[in-house]
Amino acid sequence: MTTMTENASGLREFKMPDVGEGLTEAEILKWYVQPGDSVTDGQVVCEVETAKAAVELPIPYDGVVRELRFPEGTTVDVGQVIIAVAVAGGAPAEEAPAAQAPAAAPAPAAEEPKPEGRTPVLVGYGVAESSTKRRPRKGTEVPAQQPEPFLAATAIQSELNGHGHGSVAVGQRPLAKPPVRKLAKDLGVDLATVTPSGPDGIITREDVHAAVAPAPVQPAVTAPPVPAQAPAPAPVVTYDTARETRIPVKGVRKATAAAMVGSAFTAPHVTEFVTVDVTRTMKLVEELKRDPDKYGMQGLRVNPLLLIAKALLVAIKRNPDVNASWDEANQEIVLKHYVNLGIAAATPRGLIVPNIKDAHTKTLPQLAESLGELVATAREGKTSPAAMQGGTVTITNVGVFGVDTGTPILNSGESAILAIGAIKLQPWVHKGKVKPRQVTTLALSFDHRLVDGELGSKVLADVAAILEQPKRLITWA
Repeated sequence: MTTMTENASGLREFKMPDVGEGLTEAEILKWYVQPGDSVTDGQVVCEVETAKAAVELPIPYDGVVRELRFPEGTTVDVGQVIIAVAVAGGAPAEEAPAAQAPAAAPAPAAEEPKPEGRTPVLVGYGVAESSTKRRPRKGTEVPAQQPEPFLAATAIQSELNGHGHGSVAVGQRPLAKPPVRKLAKDLGVDLATVTPSGPDGIITREDVHAAVAPAPVQPAVTAPPVPAQAPAPAPVVTYDTARETRIPVKGVRKATAAAMVGSAFTAPHVTEFVTVDVTRTMKLVEELKRDPDKYGMQGLRVNPLLLIAKALLVAIKRNPDVNASWDEANQEIVLKHYVNLGIAAATPRGLIVPNIKDAHTKTLPQLAESLGELVATAREGKTSPAAMQGGTVTITNVGVFGVDTGTPILNSGESAILAIGAIKLQPWVHKGKVKPRQVTTLALSFDHRLVDGELGSKVLADVAAILEQPKRLITWA
């Protein structure tokens, strides 16, 4: 693969080079030229960004810009044409056909003076100091030394240029694409020892695999056959049945284990904590219990979890970007305009996380009814698979076990999980005096690909603020 092509009309096409070893794509940040602009050899035409750095790309010839193939902000694969330039007079001098060259070999040209005031045109790569020349195309004379800016651009693209088959010359870098180089590195293969079979002498993946394939073993014709020995029996695994019990991992426990491992090693977890005075929230819970008819809560279970769940829903409404998921296949963030609120429930079958569909649309009595049904169904072991799918955020109440807080692992595919610690009477500074107050610690874990520290902090702070002053459920909702 080369970084430029030419057709008979003198239209030169410049391809996205590999501007960093092994990188396969780059994003076009800014174009410095537009169709109709004149460009000169070595002029920077665009800035691209890779996974490592921002890099300025120079054009290696003179001409007029005919077309920009991609707009700014587009991610382009290495080797794709990004700009077309019409060059005057057809092919440039350095690539003139061999038939037009004199028969006698030209005398060595004197070294050209370096342009004054030129600076390296690639961020992170200096101007090449060596006398590196572009390898000749088939049927052409060896071109004169290229101008410095082009050398800087091509010095890091050698695996994309070159022609010819056969073994690699001494001092010449083997030709291979970045994925093939990585494969060779992983397998411990020196590309200089590999015989290329690809076009223009490029080493392919098959060539690398062939280099590490074991040579066929020739049987010794003179040696008598050795009788095969029976394999040694596998050792029998034993354990102390009197003092150990083995429980097969299956069902809900197996699925939970797989989901937790997948979540922990896929999503980068961040956990933040806040300790909050929830005395007013506990008073509101008691008031709702004392007079359920007054608040439309008759026949419904009222507990702190209900108000904490409502507080989280309000916090999500105020910070909707937290309610998202990561689409690895399409490399997209999926913002959810609905909240399926998961509630972690410990059951005889193991930990399950059913969720309340469209919890964001429910009033406090409706949310209480849904919570009651969810808990009762889980305890009976009748939770359906559909009830455990499609969750967006989750609450886990470790406080019921007397635990102050924890660092919960995200439910697979979700963006955040809120852990509720035990609510206890603690000394607290309230209105300038130390008083016994109902205090708890909240912990919010979130996927750092989706939620940055600022957004996660805002969500957790909003939940804490509502629990400290539950009247905010009215004003913020």
